[in-house]
Amino acid sequence: MEVSKRTAAADSALETVTGQTSEFGDAANCERRHAIGKTSTKTARAVTVAKMSKKPGATQALHKVIMVGSGGVGKSALTLQFMYDEFVEDYEPTKADSYRKKVVLDGEEVQIDILDTAGQEDYAAIRDNYFRSGEGFLCVFSITEDDSFQATQEFREQILRVKNDENIPFLLVGNKSDLQEKRKVSLAEAQSRSQQWGVPYVETSAKTRENVDKVFFDLMRAIAARKAQENQGEAGERKKKASCCTVL
Repeated sequence: MEVSKRTAAADSALETVTGQTSEFGDAANCERRHAIGKTSTKTARAVTVAKMSKKPGATQALHKVIMVGSGGVGKSALTLQFMYDEFVEDYEPTKADSYRKKVVLDGEEVQIDILDTAGQEDYAAIRDNYFRSGEGFLCVFSITEDDSFQATQEFREQILRVKNDENIPFLLVGNKSDLQEKRKVSLAEAQSRSQQWGVPYVETSAKTRENVDKVFFDLMRAIAARKAQENQGEAGERKKKASCCTVL
């Protein structure tokens, strides 16, 4: 499938949806913004619409995910496979593409915003702007390229510097698991780094679709849990302040 066909399909999907622009917006300075308004068919296979819990008038949760990693590791391929069930084999360097999609996460209809960032060193200076708006990160490398694995350390450090938060939702992703005969990064080596960072490690294949849904949904769960924890803390603070008030 040619990249031009990918873009045409995405633009067609965008025309069917109104009022769904990416939350990354101008901060990302994206070239293209794509959206899908329908619930993910992949998720619907596991969770039926009847089980969705959406209160009338309630605002859907929006989880903002950022794809990071060296150029050519398959960040865009993973994103497009998740968004459109399509594998794009041709490599076209990304500057910054933003996508939005409705999915069912543990019985609740939510929206995911995905910012697919550039991996090339030329864009390193503008990554800070992207990272500030992210709520969770998929740090991708290719198991066939040791350099891309070593680069994850730099991406991790940059994210922690910008977010100033070591507990930011984060997954280390080893892509191209279908190319085992070309593997250069061992499973043990990748797992050791993930344990050092205290984050999950998952191997994926954008080509075969192995664990593609898993990494996005696992990250969304981590983001949702983080938000729930923060909301609980804020509610506790408000309650504490209210109890300290004295009525004269």
